[in-house]
Amino acid sequence: MFFNRSRPPRVSGIALLCGVALLVVSTVGAARTLDTKYGDVEVDGTPERVVTLYEGALDAAVALGATPVAAIATRGGDGVARYMSDRVGAIDIVGTARETNIEAVVAQRPDLILASSRLTQKQYALLSKIAHTIVPANDTFASDAWQQETRLYGAALGRGEQAESLIAQYEARAAAIRARVSDDTSAKLVRWMPQGPLVMADIIFSSRVLADAGFDVDDDALVPQGRPHSDPLSLENVDRIDSDWLFLATLNADGEKALETARTSPAFTRLNVVKRDQVVPVDGQLWTSASGPIAAEAILDDIAGALGVDAPR
Repeated sequence: MFFNRSRPPRVSGIALLCGVALLVVSTVGAARTLDTKYGDVEVDGTPERVVTLYEGALDAAVALGATPVAAIATRGGDGVARYMSDRVGAIDIVGTARETNIEAVVAQRPDLILASSRLTQKQYALLSKIAHTIVPANDTFASDAWQQETRLYGAALGRGEQAESLIAQYEARAAAIRARVSDDTSAKLVRWMPQGPLVMADIIFSSRVLADAGFDVDDDALVPQGRPHSDPLSLENVDRIDSDWLFLATLNADGEKALETARTSPAFTRLNVVKRDQVVPVDGQLWTSASGPIAAEAILDDIAGALGVDAPR
């Protein structure tokens, strides 16, 4: 094993500086201390068998140049998200966002497990007996959640400098797109389901990317506090999704079929955003389930394409 054992959880009196909840190092393999949700973890070496139990962890690990051996299935699918499939190939699946297959994780013989901030202490106790498990301390819906997570995972992998470079690249590109968006341009993100459209919260990952790109993202107070999306809206209430721009996501074929049916309804065709032809179909696995630097850049790709903006990576 390349790790020293983690210290018992402690309450730190050191404030988070610039949103960085860890000591980032620049040398691959150098000793480093990670400030995680369940205590300090001391790392010394370069992990070789990485298991990711969170879509954002897989995204960040691959963006940082690692090759995880296993991951969880994306929501609405039985494998990794479509935008990641070509990058990871035939990766092993060890569970879903709702449930981890502990036996499958053990079979991978991991030397590092990257998890989400939502991992419970009970789950952590089990996983940390298999390998050192890195759990971000940040709030899932923090405005800079994916950046904090990327820094933490980068430090765990010994790739702190790469993490900072990825974040800086994203911020510069988002700023370039933002400069082309008029002030007070509103946008909504909606996932279309067979039961009806779900308005996605303005605090989730992709909504934050939209905001970074210059849009005024509003969930119209339809989303209960702490939830990622609203309850399904009826077609009679579909006018609640009207805005300057509408980014419309589906997760699977059932959602796409329901959306095609909705497009024929008078309530949908009366929307101002439809009349302006500013409805943008997007991949629901990317826009409503993903997180991380690769996803952030892919969403910027979609935004730039919709606006007709030249914003190269």
